Amino acid sequence: MSLADRRVDYGKASFDAATAAPDPISQFRHWYAEAEAARLVEPNAMTLATAGIDGAPTARIVLLKEVDERGFVFFTDYRSQKGGELRANPRAALVFFWQTLERQVRIVGKVERVSAEESAAYYASRPRESQLGAWASHQSQPLRERAVLDRSLAEVASRFGDGQIPYPVHWGGFRVIPDAVEFWQGRPSRLHDRLLYGHGPAGWVITRLSP
Repeated sequence: MSLADRRVDYGKASFDAATAAPDPISQFRHWYAEAEAARLVEPNAMTLATAGIDGAPTARIVLLKEVDERGFVFFTDYRSQKGGELRANPRAALVFFWQTLERQVRIVGKVERVSAEESAAYYASRPRESQLGAWASHQSQPLRERAVLDRSLAEVASRFGDGQIPYPVHWGGFRVIPDAVEFWQGRPSRLHDRLLYGHGPAGWVITRLSP
């Protein structure tokens, strides 16, 4: 298999500091709205990179569920591999890639758990099957076979019956609080536009990066 000759030249748009929002959250919301308007499949899908105390990185796709001035929120089993790594090393990187729009957003920052009240409120909004799944699965732990998971799901479904499914305290949200956010717009000949938002003495500072 040869990949060396694959070429896609970008040129749908440009991006300049003169037209950028003054803060990265506003700019992200603007680009995200355009991703939704373009009818992308799951525009909230993002790569989450974490590392444990040994420094070895791991990455996976998760779904953004909230963004506001405090940061970017996703939900998971706190007992999972990413949950353990974030306990040991509460920093993370996020990447959104919206290929149709030739755009990428990179975020790095500190990580904190959202409040139990926020997690419980989001959990209550999930489909019933997803609520049961959070009880049935011990995420990232080895499974001898799929049937073990199916039996666990049947057991919790029987246990809770038709009643309300309680919020499991081993499950909840993490918030990535951005230290830096980079917006990348594809341009011809790989001479892309890259604008980096970083903290300055008086607020966010935008720096253009070489492609």
